[in-house]
Amino acid sequence: MDELEKKLEIYRRETFRLAQERRLKDEEEAVAFVRERGFIFFWPIKGVLFPSLWAAVAGNRPVADAHDDPGHITWGWKDNLLGKRRWYYAKILRGKATIIDLEMAPVFYALSENYGEPEVDYLQLYEDGLLSQPARLIYETLLREGAMDTVHLRQAIHMTRRSSDSAFARGLTELQREFRILPVGIAKAGGWNYSFIYEAVHRHFPQLPEQARGIGRGEARQILARRYFEAVGAATEGEMRKLFQWKPVDVRRTLERLQEAGCIVALPGDTAGQTRYVLPQLSSGG
Repeated sequence: MDELEKKLEIYRRETFRLAQERRLKDEEEAVAFVRERGFIFFWPIKGVLFPSLWAAVAGNRPVADAHDDPGHITWGWKDNLLGKRRWYYAKILRGKATIIDLEMAPVFYALSENYGEPEVDYLQLYEDGLLSQPARLIYETLLREGAMDTVHLRQAIHMTRRSSDSAFARGLTELQREFRILPVGIAKAGGWNYSFIYEAVHRHFPQLPEQARGIGRGEARQILARRYFEAVGAATEGEMRKLFQWKPVDVRRTLERLQEAGCIVALPGDTAGQTRYVLPQLSSGG
């Protein structure tokens, strides 16, 4: 292991809260951790190096299936905080469960396709082929009926058959990624007596569109990328793209801006595309 790798291991052990003495013990510490990092995954995502609530409680290990595993306390925290506006929880990054500090939510929102009136502009996206039919049905039902759990939502849009499972799930994720809907509670419905209740984002967080209005897309990417590097310490262009799924040109432009601002330093690799971008204090010259 070279010197940089040793520095990164020590750095991430702190920022990911992997050390036993630094792990989270209750909801308040969890909220503080999200505020500290800006945004995290709910649980570890295979192939993506980034902090998660699970790892900050259970350590650097796979998510356990056993219900008595200590790490499963995170499910209780997440469910209890739904709808309480302590953080923003939805499937965002890579379509996976993401927890975002409320101060960072407008930055993410600024990168969405929400340009105008939330109860109208989705129709243009649908006409342009940028919104699926299941997503439109789900969104229109929530706009018309108000918050609803997934069991009754499926009934309302006539997608109750097992063959509709995938399309319905994709529609929910699509709307969450675009900051159209989010889970705000749990209902005792369905076979497991456990079902997310969804609501329109602009009704649950009515101030969010206005908070995001003055944030440009380039600025938003720079803010998110900077918080990303503050969490992981170093990354390649490919690793950054894997998390955010931005266009290559946007990733490169963001990296250039961060270098110009002195936020990261480029360390060329042995092969093309392997340049690592590192926080100055962790680079060989830092």
